[in-house]
Amino acid sequence: MQQHVISVLVSNHFGALTRIAGLFARRGYNIESLTVGVTEDPSVSRMTIVVMGDDHVLDQIKKQLQKLYDVRYVASLPPDNSACRELCLVKVNATPSVRGSIIEAVHVFRASVIDLSPQSMIIEMTGEAQKISAFLELMRPYGILELSRTGITGLSRSSDPLGSEPPVE
Repeated sequence: MQQHVISVLVSNHFGALTRIAGLFARRGYNIESLTVGVTEDPSVSRMTIVVMGDDHVLDQIKKQLQKLYDVRYVASLPPDNSACRELCLVKVNATPSVRGSIIEAVHVFRASVIDLSPQSMIIEMTGEAQKISAFLELMRPYGILELSRTGITGLSRSSDPLGSEPPVE
């Protein structure tokens, strides 16, 4: 099984997310991650959905999504021709004796310390999922107190915006 990233343009109105998530539940497909946000057009939201499966599963998901009323456009984001990133906030134990080594790792991974207390710090990081996972493994010995990851969001590297073709009928 392989990871697939699907970008979906949907009408930005009440219930669209519920209907799309419901489709996955009814068909027995698991959503690995899901991000949603408004696009440059306030009437349209972009959903980035990550699923696991073979090419047949991907094809079936795309066909089912295209049948939904709220869906305007569906496309796969190929790993070699798209830019995908994730945001992570992590709170770690950071006593004064270990702060220096944590800050050093923060700089190496091009992350940022966004909050500092006497016993902990919150670190913000964006990047590919593998980079974030590597950073989190480095932080585990210090003690991860809390963690929040957004899931993948992405755009095609093509100069044509997603949905510049005719909308899905």
